[in-house]
Amino acid sequence: MSLKDKIHLQQLPRHIAIIMDGNGRWAKEKGQDRLYGHYHGVESVRQIVEGCAELGIGYLTLYAFSTENWDRPEDEVTGLMELLVETIKKEVETLNKNNIRLHVIGDMSMLPEYAKKELQEAIGQTAKNSGMNLVMALSYSSRWEIAQAIKNIASDVKNGSLEPSSISQQTLPKYLCTRNFPDPELMIRTSGEYRISNFLLYQIAYSELYFTNVLWPNFRKEELYKAIADFQNRERRFGKTSEQVKKESN
Repeated sequence: MSLKDKIHLQQLPRHIAIIMDGNGRWAKEKGQDRLYGHYHGVESVRQIVEGCAELGIGYLTLYAFSTENWDRPEDEVTGLMELLVETIKKEVETLNKNNIRLHVIGDMSMLPEYAKKELQEAIGQTAKNSGMNLVMALSYSSRWEIAQAIKNIASDVKNGSLEPSSISQQTLPKYLCTRNFPDPELMIRTSGEYRISNFLLYQIAYSELYFTNVLWPNFRKEELYKAIADFQNRERRFGKTSEQVKKESN
């Protein structure tokens, strides 16, 4: 029996979020520049998107480019933007074929015009798809997102459309980039780093965290299955005791 066959399809995480890390180190091990690693990381993206869609995962969020990544060397940033546009152009047909809808979260205003144009076209071309939702976090950081949400809440309070006394734990999520998506149940980080790196800090409050030493260009379907199998072996208590969880599940 393969690892995929051991996965319980009735217990899948509805939403998986992934910090795709290790492209640069993978390239360095091969004696190549960092962009070489990013290009090879695209195949891992294809495999993981395909693997999640095959299993029936509803939402997959990929941390593709953070706001902090703008501080990287100019040639790397330019190369990443060109790779993004090139990949989106190539993959739209495949997304439509597999009924996958594309979304983007992040500060789109920071992207070059040609990248924004290509992304908007791809989002529009996949908008009617009803299968898996593929969410690309581009020019994204959680602190930026929360700051924007607070600004918008303050604006609504100022113009009278939101009463301060009505603000609760249910209010903030409505102002986040992810307001139309469920919170991730499983967050995966590759490359052996044990950090969240400013990614979905509010949304992963109760996510199961899975860290692997595998570098992103080597993270393929079998590694995805390992992460999901690990998730399915955990007890999710949300602050309750094991006895309470077992009683509620019976």
